[in-house]
Amino acid sequence: MSLSQYAHSVADRFIKYVQVDTQSDPASPTQPSTMKQKDLSRILVKELHEIGVTDAELDEHGYVYATIPANIEGNIPVLCYCAHVDTAPDCSGTNVKPLLHMNYDGSDIVLPDDPTIVITTKNHPYLKERIGDDIITASGLTLLGADDKAGVAIIMDLAQYLVNHPEIKHGEIRILFTPDEEVGRGVAAIDMKKLGACFGYTLDGGERGHLEGETFSADSMTVIFNGVSAHPGYAKGKMVSAIKAAAAFTDMLPKSEWSPETTEGAQGFVHPVLIEGTIESAKVQFIIRDFDTAQLAHHEQRLRELVEKTQRVFHGLTTEIVIKEQYRNMKEMLDQYPQVMNYAEEAYRRSGLDAQRMSIRGGTDGSRLSFMGLPCPNIFTGEMGIHSRQEYVSVQDMEKAVEILVHLAQVWTEKSK
Repeated sequence: MSLSQYAHSVADRFIKYVQVDTQSDPASPTQPSTMKQKDLSRILVKELHEIGVTDAELDEHGYVYATIPANIEGNIPVLCYCAHVDTAPDCSGTNVKPLLHMNYDGSDIVLPDDPTIVITTKNHPYLKERIGDDIITASGLTLLGADDKAGVAIIMDLAQYLVNHPEIKHGEIRILFTPDEEVGRGVAAIDMKKLGACFGYTLDGGERGHLEGETFSADSMTVIFNGVSAHPGYAKGKMVSAIKAAAAFTDMLPKSEWSPETTEGAQGFVHPVLIEGTIESAKVQFIIRDFDTAQLAHHEQRLRELVEKTQRVFHGLTTEIVIKEQYRNMKEMLDQYPQVMNYAEEAYRRSGLDAQRMSIRGGTDGSRLSFMGLPCPNIFTGEMGIHSRQEYVSVQDMEKAVEILVHLAQVWTEKSK
């Protein structure tokens, strides 16, 4: 049976999965950050067993590991297909009500539970390319969860297809579903030896045809301001307000450049994401991003200079700076293994698409996996308007991604003979 005749399960699976609340929590110290993520993971393990993937398991940290065994002999590298189960903390993922808009005609999509939420081709130009597709949205009160339950559903449909069609020859394929990608801890406790894959592909991209092999490099930076507390009635010449120092420092940030709201393309940025404190101590947390890893140090030094300038204004103020590495540009590793992108491009061609190599102004699980020994670019899923109530996905985009994964497994098999 060809894929054109295959009755895909991806849409039904997706609609089921998005109704399971899996929102992650950046403030939680646990792994996974929310136990409800395991609710979906348990469903996936059960469904994989039903498909015939007998070794599927959920570990204590919230990772699902499973294997589609090789059905051909040969020295074929083990591939990993990966997606994350959690949804972003930015918007509620509780009581998601998915709506299927059949044969989308290009008109505005008014979401019924909040008619002020309208998905338009003006704000979402990619929708114009999906006229005639079946579009899934939420109802207006929540995000949809296409990021990344579209990727999860694609991999599950792929598993069903390969198990039921042994005539498709392929090497061993490892399936990995991760928690906590949205809070930057998606691979924090992964067992790479247990995973046992040579090369990987995340299913967490957007528009059809996009193939992403480059991400930001990322650090976090926390600036702590230590002031001097005193009774406000007798504070003259004594009090040094850490709150005012933090506010003055933040106000020194440029207004027309160096920020997410003023940059695009290959430009990096610094972004304050939290400010809190008291008279005695306050802190400002930043995320720092650039495609050129060496530029992170430049951004950090520029912030240090603003901290020093603040200290000169607030006499008696002391400061601390804490910098943590978050992830690095996957391109640095993928360039060492050009076949990973080249074989993906061949799979796109066999699916009738011209791959568009893209850079992600963000990161994926693949960013860190690439530096953990698993070179891992990102394939599209059709997820759009992510982290918002205007999120949507095309059923046909998800089905096309399934097709690409089938061809990708075949390309690796053929090239490894």
